Amino acid sequence: MRLIAPFDPWCSKICTCPSKYSLSAYTGCSHRCLYCYITSYVRDPFNARPKKDFIRRLTREMPKVERDIPIAIASSSDPYPPCEEELELTRAKLKILVSWSAKILLITHSNLVGRDIDILKSARAAVGITITTLDSELAARLEPSAPSPDKRLNTLAELNDAGIMCGARIDPIIPGINSDEKHLGELVNSLAKAGVKHVTASTYKAKPDSYRRLANAFPDHERYLRFHYWTMGESMAGSRYLTSEMRLKLIKGVKQLAEARGISFASCREGLRDYESSASCDSSHLIPNVS
Repeated sequence: MRLIAPFDPWCSKICTCPSKYSLSAYTGCSHRCLYCYITSYVRDPFNARPKKDFIRRLTREMPKVERDIPIAIASSSDPYPPCEEELELTRAKLKILVSWSAKILLITHSNLVGRDIDILKSARAAVGITITTLDSELAARLEPSAPSPDKRLNTLAELNDAGIMCGARIDPIIPGINSDEKHLGELVNSLAKAGVKHVTASTYKAKPDSYRRLANAFPDHERYLRFHYWTMGESMAGSRYLTSEMRLKLIKGVKQLAEARGISFASCREGLRDYESSASCDSSHLIPNVS
């Protein structure tokens, strides 16, 4: 099996991502986010482990890569799980990609990406960091083993100060849990102050396994979530979605907040054509074109 493969092998009609590759040094992700979708198809999903002979295989595959197609690191396994601090596979991978002048899109929940600023400054790269809430206690419940929101915000500022283009993902927005309008406004303001150039927002898409985790962690919200997803919601792209009206209200709200701060905006896998953007949903448009 190839390490570098086209993103979205399922060719979902609802995906608005531009053409890109996907690459991960790890299988699984140790951040244990309750809402994570990989538990529906990855064995032992919350245990990040390195792929066998990763560096050798990557070096062998690089000559086959089209250099103007971005390589997303990573779509289903965070490139900076806790074990990366010791193993440094993502750091080694970045050095190889830079040596080939590859276009790099780093997507993470971790502040550890700041360790690699020295490499990223000389790369054709952009970074997207997910922050779902500013509330550290809520974040600890939603993303038990991920770094705190303040660490991620500080890293966004450090990346911006180093001249590295950054986007942020408010993903997912879960109604009744992190969807408060005032709180989202404070989050967008904080992202703007950190130098974020682009925001992508996406509502939670329920699958039975992730829904059970959320219901167990937030029992007071279970009835509300069950009503909006399983009673009133709709099936789309293999998941349960909120109604289009509810999705539109949430996405429109974040769009207005971002654009009021001069930040470009896009939604992700929402099926809301009026809220798809000329800016990429994955922040890949931020990658510098100059090699």
